[in-house]
Amino acid sequence: MNPVPRQEEILSQPHRIEKDLLGKLAVPADAYYGVQTQRALENFALTGVPIAHFPKLIVGLAMVKKAAAAANCDIGLLETDKYEAIAAACDRLINGEFHDQFVVDMIQGGAGTSTNMNANEVIANVALEAMGYAKGAYEHLHPNNDVNMSQSTNDAYPTAIRVGLQLSHAELVDSLALLQASFAGKRDEFHDVIKMGRTQLQDAVPMTLGQEFGAYATTLGEDIDRIAGMIDLLREVNLGGTAIGTGINCDPRYSELAVNHLSEVCGHRMRLAADLIEATSDMGAFVLFSGMTKRLAIKLSKICNDLRLLSSGPRTGFNEINLPPQQPGSSIMPGKVNPVIPEAVNQVAYQVIGNDLAITMAAENGQLQLNVMEPLIAYKILESMRLLRRAMDMLRERCIDGITANRDRCREMVANSIGLITALNPYIGYDNATRIASLALESGRGVLELVREEGLLDEDELAEILKPENMVNPRTMNGKNSNDRRGYLRIGKRCVKA
Repeated sequence: MNPVPRQEEILSQPHRIEKDLLGKLAVPADAYYGVQTQRALENFALTGVPIAHFPKLIVGLAMVKKAAAAANCDIGLLETDKYEAIAAACDRLINGEFHDQFVVDMIQGGAGTSTNMNANEVIANVALEAMGYAKGAYEHLHPNNDVNMSQSTNDAYPTAIRVGLQLSHAELVDSLALLQASFAGKRDEFHDVIKMGRTQLQDAVPMTLGQEFGAYATTLGEDIDRIAGMIDLLREVNLGGTAIGTGINCDPRYSELAVNHLSEVCGHRMRLAADLIEATSDMGAFVLFSGMTKRLAIKLSKICNDLRLLSSGPRTGFNEINLPPQQPGSSIMPGKVNPVIPEAVNQVAYQVIGNDLAITMAAENGQLQLNVMEPLIAYKILESMRLLRRAMDMLRERCIDGITANRDRCREMVANSIGLITALNPYIGYDNATRIASLALESGRGVLELVREEGLLDEDELAEILKPENMVNPRTMNGKNSNDRRGYLRIGKRCVKA
């Protein structure tokens, strides 16, 4: 984290003097931000993560300011030449210029006022320069009087957060869809690899590796639709509510005009909240959206736990799959390769889960007509989306796409597992199955060996039962559907009512 220049350092270099409510302050001459941003820069040296870290938030701020300027021009409150200069400056921000001028720390006091003023000052100075004036010549175009006209931080900032989230939302869904498709590809690739399923880390019943990876694809697929559907939560805004939702200092025509312009600028159909006072203080949409990011993080972490188990060993673990090696795993143990990609995703998941708790506390701790903790909410929800997107891309590209199956190892463990007795249970009866299982555990002999020795099933029957497709799917038995097995007991080659 770079130290913030002290006033004496700024004064020793090219600078300009700006003033605000608290007095005069030096600002670097080449800075497009102004005095209020400079104060926030000095006050909030906290995370070292500036607004510039989240480009979509800057774009959201610029879109809100452009829409507001257009509405004010429509009403006749903002001169056409000023509107055009503000709109052109906003377009440059939307196109990625001047993002390095958004220097305020993401965590700040003031309910986002510093972020709002950072945007107002940068837009004003970019516009002034284009109009032929020096930076800071605010008598020609003012950050508050013109760029912030008809607005408060309390409506412009949360609206910008929602726009920024919508712009980030599609990228998150795209990354999730690509990861889901990667797991679906492995489902198809491993459809014929027989292995043991496990419950409580104990042998359960046979399944295919394809079924296992197919379940991962399904669980992630569920969240594609749910997260995609969450975008509607972000369309409701309080623009025009100004300070607390009453619309003070705002023309009655402004809200509807501004929201319509914003819809055009951002490409999403925004809508004005029915109750602007409620919308100014309520953080419910962010809480719900963050909850979905937590849900996705939990699913990803669970899958990565499984991948680490399934690839463990290689000689003393499960060793059912091979993860693509990415780097040497030890400074002391030659030949060791660790599952570093799933491990990293696990840690991202923990961070996202922690972010959700921070958002929950911030949403709960807003008082009366405003939630002053919005900067933390914005920071953590944007960070969660960014981390999840990068983690899913990394997991897909550097792990899932390159996974291979150890087919012989999988089949060997099925053949040696006591769990195989479950597949034979409907044919030899529960008592026989229990006895064979106990004997196999005591003697170390195989289940199939003991079944053959006692003549409980002949080779043709065993071959039919042990066909991969018969062990891993429901099937009809003895003329009865698999759902009608209850009450039947296998005795030798006959099936009789129990």
